[in-house]
Amino acid sequence: MTAPVSPAVAVGSLPGVDEALTARVAAGMAAVDTRLREVVDHDDPFVAEAAGHLAAAGGKRFRPLLTLLASEVGNGWDERVVDAAVGVELTHLASLYHDDVMDEADLRRGVQSANARYGNATAILVGDLLFGTASSVVAGLGAEAVRIQAETFVRLCAGQIRDDRQTTDPAPEGAALAGDAHDPAAVTAYLQILADKTGALIATSARYGAMFGGCDPATVRTLTEYGERLGVVFQLADDLLDVDSDTSGKTPGTDLREGKATLPVLYARTSTDPADVRLQELTRGPIEDPEELAEALELLRAHPAMGQARQHLARVADEARVLLDALDPGPAVAALRALVDGVAERSR
Repeated sequence: MTAPVSPAVAVGSLPGVDEALTARVAAGMAAVDTRLREVVDHDDPFVAEAAGHLAAAGGKRFRPLLTLLASEVGNGWDERVVDAAVGVELTHLASLYHDDVMDEADLRRGVQSANARYGNATAILVGDLLFGTASSVVAGLGAEAVRIQAETFVRLCAGQIRDDRQTTDPAPEGAALAGDAHDPAAVTAYLQILADKTGALIATSARYGAMFGGCDPATVRTLTEYGERLGVVFQLADDLLDVDSDTSGKTPGTDLREGKATLPVLYARTSTDPADVRLQELTRGPIEDPEELAEALELLRAHPAMGQARQHLARVADEARVLLDALDPGPAVAALRALVDGVAERSR
């Protein structure tokens, strides 16, 4: 594996964050990286290489960062907090191996995806191995941590299944579009998908940090709720980045190409303006034609739905910040508040 990777929203880059806290979290992230190297190693060189492939490629390390920050609301990080952070990162990494198989991805984190490098069967098995490794690490933290890990895993998988059904069960020609004026529940259902497939693990990241950082039960509950909302903000920002190439460092339109109806698309479907019929037709299912994809992106970028989605993101971000008002003020709480801003601003 390579040297420790800076998270997408580094604590040191957030305005007003205490320097001493920044140094402690940086030391904790280095400890997480060392422990991650240790647990993904294996006696079989091929298994070790495949298991460490995506970890070595780097990534955001957002979930371990949140675990460490949440622990700082209490007594700060120690070996148990580090193991909790490694457990959530391994769970995330494992899900990426499976995601790439489902998406038939060629690249992940700027390197060849595991499925492209080793084949689908091996990629799935390595993902399973990493899920097992995560469970083994978390088992050392006690029965309650194991229960939380299992419940989180169930939510993550259920959310991913429902998300995947958007691409496998597109609306037939002439059928009512999910999310149109006659189906307002589609937006609510989509937000629940985000809460499960992304919010659940980020919530557990904050929960573990608070638990093993010695926080009282009320603070643990508050930080868990905060983490879930932060996870939804994180995913909504990704949805907007996927549309807006002007602010994204990746190829835009992946979700549209796969036929996933993200929040901007769902809002666009609520329109009864005849001028929006073309966009609604294009986003009915997967878009395979490059010219149609470019057209859909152009129409969606200019649509008020983008502003509606940004407004919703801002509301969820506000909910996350308000939750922190229940906690005693301090450097860690200030950093968690700034973290919401940093995540939300990724979409601008």
